[in-house]
Formats: sequence, structure tokens, C-alpha cells
Amino acid sequence: MKIFNYRRVPYAEMRAFSVHILTASGSFLAFLGVLAAAERDFVSMFWWLAAALFVDGIDGPIARRVRVKEVLPNWSGDTLDNIIDYVTYVLLPAFALYQSGMIGEPWSFLAGGAIVVSSAIYYADMGMKTDEYFFSGFPVVWNMVIFTLFVVDAGMLAASLVVAFSVVLTFLPIHFLHPVRVKRLRGLNLTVFFVWAGLGAYALAVGFQTPLWLKIGITASGLYLYAIGAVLQLFPGLGKK
Repeated sequence: MKIFNYRRVPYAEMRAFSVHILTASGSFLAFLGVLAAAERDFVSMFWWLAAALFVDGIDGPIARRVRVKEVLPNWSGDTLDNIIDYVTYVLLPAFALYQSGMIGEPWSFLAGGAIVVSSAIYYADMGMKTDEYFFSGFPVVWNMVIFTLFVVDAGMLAASLVVAFSVVLTFLPIHFLHPVRVKRLRGLNLTVFFVWAGLGAYALAVGFQTPLWLKIGITASGLYLYAIGAVLQLFPGLGKK
């Protein structure tokens, strides 16, 4: 006599759901980052964020390859991804800024509050992407911005201006680069992004004891990634074949 009735789960569904588990693992990486930031171990915190960024970079292509939306239409990968992104791109970097006291008291607290509120509003914007896959408005990549401030050991004034400027740009129709999906100058954009990432990894490896050349390199590559979208918006023919 059968005590339990069960339905055999098709392989395609198990494979698709495993992609959601991969995406959700970013929340655990963020949790580990919170623990590190609470101890002011910012090097470890940013390593955990780097791992979360890696997961965020690979889960989308995998999801499209195994047709997650078609196989599991009742599970929203987009919603899950947005939740993880908000925690890893916004909430944890804002907490790190506050914990570090980089801007001083009470300004670090106010800056963190401005970051999380403005970013939450940005995530509700259904028109955040242009037809060319640029972001419209600063795309709340606070993990990259705050990390750069740590690497260059930014002073109170410089950090305050960067945070305030980025918060304002969140609500303005200025284009920002998606280094993978934007086709114009894609080769150059990806090269600069990988240079920035490589320099960032080195900065973490040396525990933020960064030499001048590294500070210049990560600042220059970071400024390129920050501003190239606006440049391409200003010159719409640039980079088109």
C-alpha cells in the first residue's frame, strides 16, 4: 500500500529551480558581508560582495540558457534578482559607509539613509533602461562607488560630494553604462571594466594598503565607467558602425 503520493519532478524544472537557488545564494553572501562589516573587517566584506557580483554576473546567462521563465513561470527570477541586488549593491555598501565613519558623524548616517531611500525609489522605476540598454539615471551601483572610495582612502569632503552627486543623478535622465549589454564601444567598455575589477582585486589582496599608481588606475577606470554613458548620450553617433 502506498502511504505517500508524490509527483516525479521533471529534470527541466529541477535544473531551472537550481538557477533560482544560485541567485538566492547572493543573499547568504550578503549576510556574510554584514557580519564582516559589523566587525569593521571591510576587506572581507568586499570579498563577499565580489563573490555576490560574480554570482549576479553568471546567473542571468544560465537562466536564459535553461529557459527558466518558460519552465517555471510562477517563480519570478526578476523579483528575486532585484531583492538580492538591492541588498548587495545598496544596503550593504551603505552600511559599510556608515560603519567606516568615512564622512564623519552624523553625516555618514545621513549619507547611508540617502543612499538606501533613493535607491529604493530607483528600483521602482519601470523605465530605468533605454532602448540601447543604458541605465537612465545613476544605476545605484553603490558597491562600486563605495568600494572605490575605500581604495583611494577618500577624504570627508570628496566622499560627501561623490555620494551627494550620485544620489542626485539617480533622478536625472543621464545615461549610465551597462558594460555588457550596451553595444556601442562594448570592447573598450568591457576592457576598462575588467581593468577596474583587476585593480580592485589587487587592492583587496593588499588590504587597502594601496600605492599611488593603483589609486590613479582605479580612479581613472572608475571615472570612465561612471561617465562614458553620458558621453555616448551627448554624442549619439559615437561608437556606432
